[in-house]
Amino acid sequence: MDVQQKDLSYFRLRLQELLNSSFPEKAHDQKFIDQRSSWAANAYEGAFRSGNAIEQCNEIANYILFEGLHFSKFDTVFKVVCNEFDTIMADEELRPFALKMLPVCEPVFAEYELTDDFAYGYEFDLLYTELTGTIAIWIEENGLQ
Repeated sequence: MDVQQKDLSYFRLRLQELLNSSFPEKAHDQKFIDQRSSWAANAYEGAFRSGNAIEQCNEIANYILFEGLHFSKFDTVFKVVCNEFDTIMADEELRPFALKMLPVCEPVFAEYELTDDFAYGYEFDLLYTELTGTIAIWIEENGLQ
């Protein structure tokens, strides 16, 4: 296996791990995964050939690999479910329930400009409150099913 192919596999695995845990809506988008991991591997190789230190090469590749993937809608919904609704369901039900709530919460997310650093802004608290209300209303109308 040549270096480029090994790098590509490494970046693909790192991206897939992040998508599985924080961006389940993108976890099966093979075109996205192939493209991003290829770009990251090419950036790493180019940076390395230009004489950059390994740390710098990794930084450049990671910037490309994870661009636009710092704020996760799923992680936010999961945080709300864990913090606000953990007393009404078993721990092993929290993640599946958050996955179910993600499309329910999509209209709430649509009202905000979600940037990579959104979680650190003042609007995050408003989003959190709206998500809590949306999920509470859904549970009231549908039960936990």
